[in-house]
Amino acid sequence: MQRTPTLRTLPLILAGLFAVSAGASAADNAANTTATAVANTAAPDDASAAAIDANAPIQQVEVSGAHLKSARTELSPKVGTTVYTIDKHMVETLGQGDDTPFNEVLLRLPGVSQDSKASGSIHVRDDHGNVQYRINGVQLPESITGFGQSIDTRLVDQIDFITGALPAQFGLRTSGIVDVQTKEGGKSGGRVGVLVGGHDYVEPSAELFGHNGAFNYYLSASHLSNNLGIENPLPTSSAIHDQTSQNKTFGTLSYYVDDNTRLGLMFGSYQGHFGIPDNPGQAPGFSLAGVSDAAAGTSAVASSQLNEQQQETNRFFVLSLQKSVGDLNFQVSAFHQYSELHYLPDALGDLIYNGVASNTLRSNRSNGVQFDVGYKLNEQHTVRAGLAYTRQTSSSDNSVGVFATDAAGNQISATPTTIVDKSSKVGRLASVYVQDEWHISAPLTLNYGLRFDKVSAYVDEQQVSPRLNLAYKLDADTALHAGYSRYFTPPPQELASQASINLYANTTNAPQVGTSDNVKSERTHYFDAGLGHTFNSHWSTTADIYYKRISNLLDEGQFGQALILSPFNYEKGYAKGLELAAIYNDSHWGGFLNLTTQKAQGENIISGQSLFAPDELAYIKNHYTFVDHDQTYTVSGGAHYHFGESQISSDFLYGSGLRNTPDGAAPNSGTLAHYTTVNLSLTHTWKTQFGKVDGRLAMMNIFDKSYLLRDGSGVGVGAPQYGPRRTMYAGLSTSF
Repeated sequence: MQRTPTLRTLPLILAGLFAVSAGASAADNAANTTATAVANTAAPDDASAAAIDANAPIQQVEVSGAHLKSARTELSPKVGTTVYTIDKHMVETLGQGDDTPFNEVLLRLPGVSQDSKASGSIHVRDDHGNVQYRINGVQLPESITGFGQSIDTRLVDQIDFITGALPAQFGLRTSGIVDVQTKEGGKSGGRVGVLVGGHDYVEPSAELFGHNGAFNYYLSASHLSNNLGIENPLPTSSAIHDQTSQNKTFGTLSYYVDDNTRLGLMFGSYQGHFGIPDNPGQAPGFSLAGVSDAAAGTSAVASSQLNEQQQETNRFFVLSLQKSVGDLNFQVSAFHQYSELHYLPDALGDLIYNGVASNTLRSNRSNGVQFDVGYKLNEQHTVRAGLAYTRQTSSSDNSVGVFATDAAGNQISATPTTIVDKSSKVGRLASVYVQDEWHISAPLTLNYGLRFDKVSAYVDEQQVSPRLNLAYKLDADTALHAGYSRYFTPPPQELASQASINLYANTTNAPQVGTSDNVKSERTHYFDAGLGHTFNSHWSTTADIYYKRISNLLDEGQFGQALILSPFNYEKGYAKGLELAAIYNDSHWGGFLNLTTQKAQGENIISGQSLFAPDELAYIKNHYTFVDHDQTYTVSGGAHYHFGESQISSDFLYGSGLRNTPDGAAPNSGTLAHYTTVNLSLTHTWKTQFGKVDGRLAMMNIFDKSYLLRDGSGVGVGAPQYGPRRTMYAGLSTSF
């Protein structure tokens, strides 16, 4: 294996595609207590500005709207954390522009590593999932994990990505906070466009926005279809039976009752259909009367002809009231979400090759309320408090075809039987917090608070969590931050059921381990410290180090044929890492470079034991074992250059490889080969009498590298999955 690149050996392509803030908030900046390195992406002249302004942020018309948007931001403190801000210009520099999948945008951030879509898409600081998504300050309820990306990148005006030791306001999902500020209101108009590319990729989209007096609106919709919806299990350019069709809608409506009162309605939907890619050349593992003979290795149904499918649905709406009265600001929101995942097997093929054909339907319905309030007592103290309550009903409805087996697990009948496996659960999550942002002196700010969380679902648990965050400004260009947070992370209720294993006794779906304890809530002591320094108006850097000591370490994996994740706990574990980031911005060009090194291990699996083989459990019981999503080194970077009405940009991703289990070796003791992918894009703007027309050409993975994200081995890992090969895209859009 080649030596892993470091900042010393990589070309230092510094950039201003996103902003880095070492624990900054609006209040901090006003008090000059923390450092913020914000990269201005405006071009130096009108011509260059026009080239990058094809999809510029929609300007808020109402003065009251701008005031309330600022007040809403002030409800969420960021003292002592690290904040990376992605603006629309960075999105435009990516190969697919605002058609870029949302998880691909996040991969350009420090501490974020990629995975296969079936395993969660991204990992933040070596966590599996555990990412909290907020839109306009409102935390979104969780949807059932699948392949789809419910959030559409084109609705983004700005993304604040918050990591580290978080203030008391943020809980439950804490590896990273993705806080999306959406486009809203402005001069009436719209935008339509289409992106086409390899693998029969077609994605038309439309946006409509405007205002009428005190009423503002933003609406968007898109449709995507292609023949590479899920990672290919083979290293070939094209996959077999991998079609996808996805529809997304989003809208936000705002009405300003007066200068200090805003009513808002936000809604969105996602509908996805995926063909599960086939892996040809597989030998039948089970005998099915009149169809296959496992002993002879013959089958009337080839593994290249299977027709497994997965359908996903997610829809939500949020109704909010925001009010500002002098030094008092608050926002209260009520929300509803419904998500559904349906795995449809190949009725014959899944029995022949897996011994199980499971028609699996999972659904989750959530209703709740969130309330946040802030009050500025004086120049030194700003007090914030809030509460959240969610009631969710999760259901599992399975119809499972299996074969009968003897006590040793050997198939004794070639005629399948069907087992009906249904369950449902009503769960509740309740949280309350209080905190004080204390400006002790001009260079020093302390944010301290308490949070209480309680979950009542498959387990009843609760925790009081202290938080302490400190920001200190050494000088005009250098800032330090440090923090400690106690975290409480319940398992996803919609995935956490461990019931029904007794239904499958003496069948081909019987687990090797006959017990399965309920999944517990993870409890973490989190320590974080960082440094930010601005060298000049163009160049700034940050460094951040963290350590997590964890009880009931949560992880998730794919077990069985349905591509649905199941959570489990290690009794104890830890994670640690270092992040380095640099940005550079000049009048015509800029770039960014991120380096992350990390390590995460767990010991002794104490829940979901039936998901594992006995030898895996026995080894992990007394050995610290790498989690399957651990990647030692991750590097991302990019650069862009403006010239006239055009822009050329490039970005890359490097991964040292996720974990695998070599033959005969300990679980997750191996590492897949490292990989690097490079993307290139060119955009141009034409001004016409009918408006601006924007064109885009892009080539993804320009060196056509074949690389494994997963090889099918490891704890909780399914089929092999290769990253996409070289793909060309072309797009046109126009504003009106």
